This record gives sequence, structure tokens and C-alpha cells, in this order.
Amino acid sequence: MENMALKKWLRFITVVLPIVIADQAVKMAVLARIQYADSVEMIPGFFYLTHLYNTGGAFGLGADAASWVRILLFLGVSSIAAIIVLVLYKKTPYESRWFSLALCCIFAGATGNLIDRLFRDGKVVDFLEFYIPVVPMNLFNPWPPFNIADMAISIGVAVLMLYFLTGKDPL
Repeated sequence: MENMALKKWLRFITVVLPIVIADQAVKMAVLARIQYADSVEMIPGFFYLTHLYNTGGAFGLGADAASWVRILLFLGVSSIAAIIVLVLYKKTPYESRWFSLALCCIFAGATGNLIDRLFRDGKVVDFLEFYIPVVPMNLFNPWPPFNIADMAISIGVAVLMLYFLTGKDPL
């Protein structure tokens, strides 16, 4: 039993740590190399590295709220989400690999963005920006900028959705 618990937490660390490190390392590189609101075209007309800050939540929701409300809300939500994910992870059987992976991704993403909010004046650094030419009426064009932490959260949520829709680990 002890060996299984150790393996489970080793899995947690080997998934979470690289995601958080990659997220923070790329954010630091963007901050060091790209001026605020500037872009570097990576794939012409499609993909740009753009240095932006998000003071709100997903898609910038809540960005217009008072500063103290944003900080309290987003720090609180991120912290509570991280605690809930940790509790769920602790209760998840070792054999449930994909469910565990989903929780790890969500925790890593929440942690990456929480680090930003704590050390960057309540702002999250976003830098991945995509223009999708087939989107009707340019809705979400460009797609709202995001970061590695956001991708981890999205992947984790997608895997959880598959898990709950099928009742078993996907794949």
C-alpha cells in the first residue's frame, strides 16, 4: 500500500512540476524578450507570440471589476480549486491513470496562473495568440490569448469530461 501511495505522488510530481516549470519559464522569456502588447509572428497570419496581461479570468471575464475584487476572487478561486483537486487526487485510486492525469493538469495550470497572480500584481501573463480564418464573422478572432497553464487546465477538463461521459478512463 505504501509503495502505491509513493508511486501515486511521484506521478503527481512528474506531471505537475514540468508543466509549472515550462509555464513559468516561457512566461519569463516572453517578459524578457517581447515588449508589452508587441507580437512576434511565428506562423504568418495564424500564430503569434504576444505579450499581454490578463487581469480577469478565462477570456478576460471580470477584468473590469475593482482591483481588490479581482485579486480576492481570482486568488480565492485558484486556491480553493487547487485544494479541491489535491483532495480529489488523494482519494483517486492509483489505477485510475487518466483521471489522475486530468487532476494533475488542472492543478498544474491553476498553480502556474496562481504564481502569476501572486507575483505579478494580480495579472496573468498570456502569450499564445491564434488567428483562425474560418471562424464566422471573426468571432473570437483572434482567439483570446492564453498560456501553457491555461492549456493544462483545458486538457485536464477535457479528459475529466471524457471520463464522466464514458464512466471510465479514456483510451
